[in-house]
Amino acid sequence: MGALGSFDLSLVDPRRPVLIAGPTASGKSGLALAIAEAQGGVIVNADASQVYDCWQVVTARPDAADLARAPHLLYGHVAYDAPYSAGHWLREVAPLLSDGARPIIVGGTGLYFTALTKGLAEIPATPDHVRKRGDAIPLADLLAALDAETVARIDTNNRARVQRAWEVLQATGRGLAAWHDDTPPPLLSEGAATCIALSSPPDWLNARIAQRFDMMLAGGALDEVAAMRDRYDPALPSCRAIGVPELMAYAQGDATLDEAREAAVIATRQYAKRQRTWQRSKMAHWQWVDPSAG
Repeated sequence: MGALGSFDLSLVDPRRPVLIAGPTASGKSGLALAIAEAQGGVIVNADASQVYDCWQVVTARPDAADLARAPHLLYGHVAYDAPYSAGHWLREVAPLLSDGARPIIVGGTGLYFTALTKGLAEIPATPDHVRKRGDAIPLADLLAALDAETVARIDTNNRARVQRAWEVLQATGRGLAAWHDDTPPPLLSEGAATCIALSSPPDWLNARIAQRFDMMLAGGALDEVAAMRDRYDPALPSCRAIGVPELMAYAQGDATLDEAREAAVIATRQYAKRQRTWQRSKMAHWQWVDPSAG
């Protein structure tokens, strides 16, 4: 949907890695391409949905024309049913920071950027049987089982956060706060990179979201969804990508195309709002750029 025509590329140090974060449909990929073409570098994906091999159009993954303009890494390289987390991503990014090619890391998954620039606690995976036990326990009982330090640091009204803390304690014998206190140093500090956060008026972004989804429909999103229909599993992270559940409802005869489109656009706008909230909380010191200006 185009690069940021008013952005001054002289503000980007060509010797440093670049981090570009922002809400969906805000123009991140276009800016990354503009920087790569002007200054060189390899574009590295930091979007959790774009790692999966089953979705290109529906996740707005770079197309063949984009791939021909600059090298891209960590796009569409993970099987639809393979486990993948911020830890997996961080381990894949680590060698890219020292192999000589200047990385331009771009995406909308805030946790990836936080893990990269703040460090990520190396917490062992939670066994399925522990998670299933937690699913059946009331919030108040989960909270009562936690250590005081962890309780002081989490949103106690957020069941997902509380249950995650409970699962970590049950599986490892250590509180989540203790694990976070042992977080290793970051792979890349914010001070060693050019950090750009895109932020625009919601009305401008909402219009782009609707426009882009219509472009996805015209560009083959329904074909992608139809090809995945027999393998679709709503429990898989890949199948929870924005737009997939809504278009799958249409493919399965549970919604009209207009209903599916409206639901997907609404879900995307809600996701963008959450992304903006994350940016305000975690990226306050980044260079903020309004892509709607100019």
